[in-house]
Amino acid sequence: MAIGSTRAGSVRLALYMAWTFLCIPVQAALVSLNLPGQARFPRFYHRVCCRLMLALDVDVVGEPSVGRPTLFVSNHSSYLDIPVLGSVIPCSFVAKSEVGLWPLFGLLAKLQRTVFINRANKREAGKQRDDMAGRLIGGDSLVLFPEGTSSDGNRVLPFKTALFAVANTQVDGHPVAVQPVSVTCTHLDDLPLGHELRPLYAWYGDMELPPHLWQMIGAGRLRIRVEFHPVVSLEDFSSRKALADHCWQVVAAGVDRAVSGRWSRALAPTRPASSAPAGIAPEAAAGTA
Repeated sequence: MAIGSTRAGSVRLALYMAWTFLCIPVQAALVSLNLPGQARFPRFYHRVCCRLMLALDVDVVGEPSVGRPTLFVSNHSSYLDIPVLGSVIPCSFVAKSEVGLWPLFGLLAKLQRTVFINRANKREAGKQRDDMAGRLIGGDSLVLFPEGTSSDGNRVLPFKTALFAVANTQVDGHPVAVQPVSVTCTHLDDLPLGHELRPLYAWYGDMELPPHLWQMIGAGRLRIRVEFHPVVSLEDFSSRKALADHCWQVVAAGVDRAVSGRWSRALAPTRPASSAPAGIAPEAAAGTA
């Protein structure tokens, strides 16, 4: 089914490329000189990309954690989650090492100081955890996608627990803040998206990136709901598995509300349990972007 305008897509793609190549040397200079703007400038870049080139309207529900380093734990259905979340919070991402090899997007990931992890080599798990901990101690907030892969956008896959070990990091004498986040594409040109058209945003399975990007960028304006849930920490739970289960439950509930359109049903306040809550038990693995 043909969707959107080829001409509109061509214009948006040209503007995206022009804006990106204009911003690359700016961010490269900020990173090489270790200037404070290296964390803030990507947010400006992503906001312009979302609004003007990628035609992504981002609705924010709840309050993102500010004022202290935070491990944001989010569901993951598309490479578009990067500009969406990057437009809302100053952060770096945790991504599989293969992303660093992608044309253009690999360079952009490096310029946003992405922490790359090797899922295939479990012997590096300790070093990867230490790399993330060092960034949090240094004041950087990180976004973790603990599903381990991207989903179809209609549901949230079980969270994997391995990288939740970084939640034990102490920042100024306290465990790092952990904030679950639900990201859901809900509308196309102000009409509910529905399951059939959700792959306009979601990128998963054996989809190829260039055709997906081309179809999405010419489809129309997509609306994305980003819901920030209450901040917790590892000290509120009996184990990192309990923390992972809690994050999965609240993120999945947020995605379910957004997919079904039940905007008025608020998430019941959830106090951290002293033991692992009921739910799907994640397995050990690394995150991906």
